[in-house]
Amino acid sequence: MRVTVRVEPRHADNTACGHAVKPSGKPRDPGSACPGRTQFAVVCSEHGDVDQPHHVRVLAEPAATEHRQQHRAAPATR
Repeated sequence: MRVTVRVEPRHADNTACGHAVKPSGKPRDPGSACPGRTQFAVVCSEHGDVDQPHHVRVLAEPAATEHRQQHRAAPATR
């Protein structure tokens, strides 16, 4: 099984935000139901959410990289 680790934008209620947003996190379409992006979560396909969400994507990227490295360092189980 291939393990993926990604950084996912989230709303304040911790639901995924796949909407088009401005750099500020506010929705591009003011008429949409999106409340805006407020945080970024590191999500692993094996472990789910990793650690606490980050308020800036630049802070979430190193956490994602570190978690990927942990998977690479762990011996593969078959």
